[in-house]
Order: sequence, then C-alpha cells, then structure tokens
Amino acid sequence: MTALSQAAAGERLPTLAVVLAYVEACGGDPAEWEARWKRAVDEAAASSSEDAESGEPPYRGLARFEPGDSSRFFGRDKLTSDVLELAGRRRFAAVFGASGSGKSSLLRAGLIPALRDTQDVALRPAAIRILTPGQLPARTHAQVFDTGPGADGAQADVFVIVDQFEEVFTLCHDPAERAAFIDVLLTARQPDSRLRILLAVRADFYGRCAGHPGLAEALRDANLLVGPMSPVELREAIVKPTAAEGLTVERALTSRLVEEVANAPGGLPLLSHVLLETWRRRRGKTMTLAGYEAAGGMEGAVAKTAEDAYGRFTAAQAAAARRLLLRLVALGDGALDTRRPADREELQATGAQETETENVLEALAQARLLILDGDTVELAHEALLTAWPRLSDWIEQERERLRAHRKLAEAAHAWEDLGRDTGALYRGTRLATAQEHFGSAQAADLTRLEHAFLTAGITAHKQEEQAAARTTRRLRALTASLAVLLVLAVIAGLVAWQQSRLSNQQKHSADSARQVALSRQLAAQSSALIDTNSDLASLLAVQAYRTSATSQAIESLYAAAAVPLKHRPTGQRGAVSSVAFTPTGAPLPPAAPATTSCGTRAPADWAEPSTGRAKLRRWWRSAPTGKP
Repeated sequence: MTALSQAAAGERLPTLAVVLAYVEACGGDPAEWEARWKRAVDEAAASSSEDAESGEPPYRGLARFEPGDSSRFFGRDKLTSDVLELAGRRRFAAVFGASGSGKSSLLRAGLIPALRDTQDVALRPAAIRILTPGQLPARTHAQVFDTGPGADGAQADVFVIVDQFEEVFTLCHDPAERAAFIDVLLTARQPDSRLRILLAVRADFYGRCAGHPGLAEALRDANLLVGPMSPVELREAIVKPTAAEGLTVERALTSRLVEEVANAPGGLPLLSHVLLETWRRRRGKTMTLAGYEAAGGMEGAVAKTAEDAYGRFTAAQAAAARRLLLRLVALGDGALDTRRPADREELQATGAQETETENVLEALAQARLLILDGDTVELAHEALLTAWPRLSDWIEQERERLRAHRKLAEAAHAWEDLGRDTGALYRGTRLATAQEHFGSAQAADLTRLEHAFLTAGITAHKQEEQAAARTTRRLRALTASLAVLLVLAVIAGLVAWQQSRLSNQQKHSADSARQVALSRQLAAQSSALIDTNSDLASLLAVQAYRTSATSQAIESLYAAAAVPLKHRPTGQRGAVSSVAFTPTGAPLPPAAPATTSCGTRAPADWAEPSTGRAKLRRWWRSAPTGKP
C-alpha cells in the first residue's frame, strides 16, 4: 500500500511492476509505458546524483577484484581462511571453481592481503607474483620463478599465483612448451625449493589436469573447490560495499538479488555488474529496485550495457568492435569458450578499421566490458560470452572461421620465428581454406603479419602453378615430339615391312617360276625317254612332280606308270634275268653289283618289273590329296 500511495502521489518512482499494473488497469500500452519508465529512471538518476560518476564506485562490475580492492571485497572470509590454510600446508596447490565463481577475486583481493597481514612468520612471503600463462608460458614467465638473492627475505618463500591456469590448455598449443611450464611449476615440491605455487583453474578443466601425471599426483590432496556463496555471504557482498559510502540498499532489492544469484551458478560477475549499474541509477543515497529493473535486471544488465556502448558506434567502429571482440575469444575444445588476452598490436587492423580500433578499445573499456592492462587487452569477464546475445551470435556464426583464424595466426607467428622461411607457408587445402575465409573482403580482419603470411603463401602458390604450367608445356611438347617420332618410326617400319614382303613375294615368285620351269624340263626329258629308257623316264617324272606339280609332270607320271620297267644294267652282254643288291650297295662276290641304266642303284624290290610298277603305283596313290 505504501508503494502504491507514494507512486500515485508522485513522491517516489514506482517499480516497473507497479507501473505496468497501473497501465493494465487503465487500459494503456505496456510497451510504451515501459519505455517511458526506463527513460524516467535514467533521468532521475542523472538529476539526483550529481556525483554519480565522481569517486570510485563501490562495485567492480565485470572486472575482477584486485589486491587494492580488499576494502570492498566481502562475503569470502571463510573461503579466504581455507585458501590461506591450504597455501601454508602445501607448497603446490590449486583452487578449482566454475567460471564466474570468483576464483580470481578470491586470490587477488582475499588471499594476497591475508598473506601480507598474516602473523605466521613461516608463511609470510618474500614476494608475491601473479601471472596468467598465455601462449608461451615457459618462455614468457621464466623470470617469475627466480628465487635468487635478489628476492626479498633470504629465508622466506616466493608465492607465485597462476591465475586462469586453463590457458595452458586453451592458448598454449605447443606440447613441449606446456610440459616445460608445468615442470617448472612442479619444482615447488622439491625439498630445497623456495617456491610456493597456487593455481586458479576453471572447474571444467579438472580432467585435463588429472590427465597430466605430475599434476594429478601433486593435486591429489592439495586442491580446494570454490562453491557458491551462501545467502548470508551474498547479503554481505551486496550491502557492505555501499555502507562505507553512506549508501543504503532497499531490502526488496537485496532480497531479489539474493534469490536470483542463489539460482545462478557462476553469477557473481553478473551480480557485481548489475549492482554497479544500479548504483549509477540510484535515487539519492538509496539503491532501489526500480534502478535495478531499469538496468535490465540480472540477465539483462550486461547485455544492456554492451548494447548501449555498441549502439553509439559508427558503422566502421561497429565493424572494428566485432573484429577485435572475436579476437578476444578462445574457442573451447570440448569445453566452454573462454576469454583470450591479446596484445594491442595484434588488435590493430589493416585498412579502414585501423583508425577506429583505439576509439573502440577506449569506449569498451569505459563501459567496463574490456580490461586494458598495459599492452594487454582482454574481456572483463567470461560472462560476456553468454550474457551478451550479440556477441554470442557472432561467435556461433563465425566459429569455423575463428578456428581457421587461430590456426592462421599461429602459423604466421611460426613463419616469422623461422625467418619467413617459404617452407612454413600455407599450401594445398590449408591455403585454399584460408583464402576462402580471409579473401579480399575479409582481409581487414587480419593483422599485418597475418596478411603478409597469407599473401606470401598465395604468391608462392602462384609461382608454383606457373612453374608447373611451364613444366607441363615442356612435357606436352616433348610428348608431341616423341609421338611424331613414334609415328615416323611406325611408318618407316611399315614401309620396310611392305618392301620386305614385296621382295619376299617376288623372290618366292621367282623361285616358283624356276621350279615350274625345271619341273617342265624334267617332264619333257621323261617324255623323251619313255620309250627308250623307261626306268630313267619314271625317275625323271617323279622328280618333276616333286619339283612342281605342273600338268606336264602329272602327264609324265601317268605315262611312266603305264610302261613296264626294264632293267638293262650296263657292262653286261646278253639278257639279264635277275639282279641282286646289298643293302649298303657293296659288291657281291664274285660278280660286281648291278646298277640301273641311269647309274642309280635301284632298290631290291624294284628288281622285278611287276614289283617296280607296284611300288610306283603305291607311291602315286600316297601322293597328297587332290593329285590326279
């Protein structure tokens, strides 16, 4: 009733819920009146808080607490004592917690002041050093582990706090570099070591730590899990920072915040940010629920702040903001995405965006969305990755391109380290992928080194293509020449074969003609002797047929076969009734061997006329088929 009466009387700006209830009762447009209410809240905050931006705000927003913020760090007394006890009990230990659980703030604004103020002389440090691993932890932070005479306190230990230890897995891609860094950390376990190491590790990287034998052994009973804050601790974190400034927080606002954060794991950065934005919209010295709702509430405060900053950018600045914000993201490999620190030099673009980068960096830093630490730039908190829808959408849209970009950046640095050796340039599929993602339209997203690396790769590829084309042309010319030579050789071979064939045919024809002529001559001789010397005529007829089966030879064979054989051996007077021969032709004593009238020894079975004619007929019948 009090809220309603004060709102109706205009004594107090009502909450958004009260305004919307009035609008619904009166039949107005809720969207129109919600916009009016937000403008009224902003105007009231600006007019009633002249010192709104003067002095240091009591809350850190998305930024982590630093050692100098211990006066504003509340709600973690018990956990700070536990961490201090762990650091005194173990020389190597780790604090695990979800993203947004406050690990970094616990170690920086809780543990470090406690170490400096401790009454335990054995635990009081000679020096306290803080680092985050980065891409090359072993080489970058080698001097941090120096415990020589230069360190304060000859007998005291040097405390090294390794914040965001998960960067060893997300940013350091060289296994040898990672192993060397972990080995240096583990030297704190040696009896004569003067190092004490305390790691802050995101809880989803617990398994990665357990996968390293040395870390698994060292952290077996030397780790502490950071859980959510209790309602009492949350009330302290909300109310006590403002009490020192003489400010108050409405009970309704405190109850609302405790209720919402208790159900939001890792919601401490969101709580700190919405408190900061509510403080900026305070009414007098009171932080109100209306100011909280005007800031966008727990879920919308970060997005509202980011959108307000982004909405003031020009088109060129908006493009530069997208490019550099995506460079500050490390994509998770089986884990959640994380923030990624980067050097200012890396964030400098080429082309039109180059002049806008510095303006964008300053604007986002003033909105407490970025942390500028010397030459290093990083997101204020990983909560931005999920709480700002625009950035989340960019990451999802560009996820594959971001992976390609990370690989390109690593390859470019390796190329630079190798003295720009051409052997380290992209080739083949990797070059084609890089050209697809970072063509002329996206060239402004690359740094000068990355652009030079990609350009050198493209140039080398073109030169290789030209050399390959020249080689191909030479090979084609050589192939054509060889083909011509082969054709000529084949033609020459065919010509030679044809000539040889013709020559053989001519030779064969000449031989055939000679044989025909000889056969005819023999047949003529056989015909001439058929009456006077039938035996010789028969032999000549046979030889004529064997020489060539001419018609004359066939006729002489017919004639010889029809005439009885007569044997008239020479040197014998008178008729001879029989003749005997030896198989070898040797003479039979006492008489000399008989011969035929032609001087050729006749076979024994040709001695008788009847037997000789039978032999001739049998030979003739055994002649090849088709012979007459």
